Amino acid sequence: MGELVRHILADLLARGEVHDPVIEGHVITIPEVRMTADLRLATIYVMPLGGRDVDDVLAAFNRNRRFLRGEIARRIDLKFAPDIRFAIDERFDEVERIEKLLRTSAVRRDLQSRTDDQS
Repeated sequence: MGELVRHILADLLARGEVHDPVIEGHVITIPEVRMTADLRLATIYVMPLGGRDVDDVLAAFNRNRRFLRGEIARRIDLKFAPDIRFAIDERFDEVERIEKLLRTSAVRRDLQSRTDDQS
């Protein structure tokens, strides 16, 4: 169900149906939508391209929450439309942090010593 909500929102953004200058001025990805087990709450993770203006983008989505929930309800055949909330997707930051960690000299040294031990 989360994937269906994600596709609906991506389609709304691609067609320019969300009339908000902040949203229209950014390329925004929606990498994931997590639904609760009872399907009553959808947490929608968003990320503007380049990670810029994240607070403004999040505020814009919250301003348009009612419209977006209505569009989701109209396009999905559920007994109840899920309540929606928005969050910034921080996975990109986490991946970058891990990559930096893996490039440190201590990790390289440990990997090299492990390779030497296996030889």
